[in-house]
Amino acid sequence: MKHYAVCRLLQLLPILFAITFMSFAMMRVAGSDVVEQKIENRGNAVSQEVVDAAREELGLDKPFLTQYFTWLGKMLHGDMGTSYVSGKPVFQTFLTKLPGTLLLTATSILLTIVLSIPLGILAAVRQNRITDYIIRVFSFIGNSMPNFFVALLLMYFFSIRLGLFPVISTGTSMKSVFLPTLTLAIAMSAKYLRQVRATILDELSKEYVAGAKARGIKFSVTLFRSVLKASLVTIVTLLTLSIGSLLGGTAIVESIFMWDGVGKMAVDAISMRDYPIIQAYVMWMAIIYVVVNLITDLSYRYLDPRIRLGGMKQ
Repeated sequence: MKHYAVCRLLQLLPILFAITFMSFAMMRVAGSDVVEQKIENRGNAVSQEVVDAAREELGLDKPFLTQYFTWLGKMLHGDMGTSYVSGKPVFQTFLTKLPGTLLLTATSILLTIVLSIPLGILAAVRQNRITDYIIRVFSFIGNSMPNFFVALLLMYFFSIRLGLFPVISTGTSMKSVFLPTLTLAIAMSAKYLRQVRATILDELSKEYVAGAKARGIKFSVTLFRSVLKASLVTIVTLLTLSIGSLLGGTAIVESIFMWDGVGKMAVDAISMRDYPIIQAYVMWMAIIYVVVNLITDLSYRYLDPRIRLGGMKQ
């Protein structure tokens, strides 16, 4: 197991470096930098000498490769740099946004589990009956609506019409996190309950289920002790990948509700060409997906002993 984990990490390191290089290059292709962005926002006329001095101070006058390798060297030593806009250390800024993202991730995943797994199982057990049709229709509707539209609908009904929740999030309280959580959970549950339904149906069609029924074993016992256990690989894969995307911050939802998380931080940084913040965010996203995929692969061995990780010795 340790040997496999180390080998996977070594294989993924080049991918991490490629992602950072490509993101660094694409930001420079954008054609402007933080100095020009500040001048445009202020609307004041500034001499070219002042602009050049500001760019030199931030290191933006150096060649692209020099900028990249300077940033990479500092990153490998644990220094994420300093924000061009706020002047604060990037790592400190990142840590202040992380609690909001962690709270939103945890609540969204929990609500998704509560909605998608029971409804997916119910739809599979009641296949081609009225209950199954109703669940599938709502699943189709939820999967068809984009997050920003769901967010605006929830904001209109729960905040503006009923006044139950704040329109704009005020801190990282449970009352403020409810609408962003519900927005994310609706979209994820609509997608995942269909996957759960398909997985359960596949297991129910296997011979061991018919054998258990012939021996007089209760269907509920077979369902929860055998069928659901055999379906955990698919369910865990879906949920872990969702955790990765949520930890990276859902930029649209966080921006709509003004949720002070990593996603909103990235959107603000992109609009201001704050390169150190953007690079730290890209690195964070890459590391999350590498770790989440590794944990998912390692968990397969415990969830399903039939799986052998790459044929390697454990």
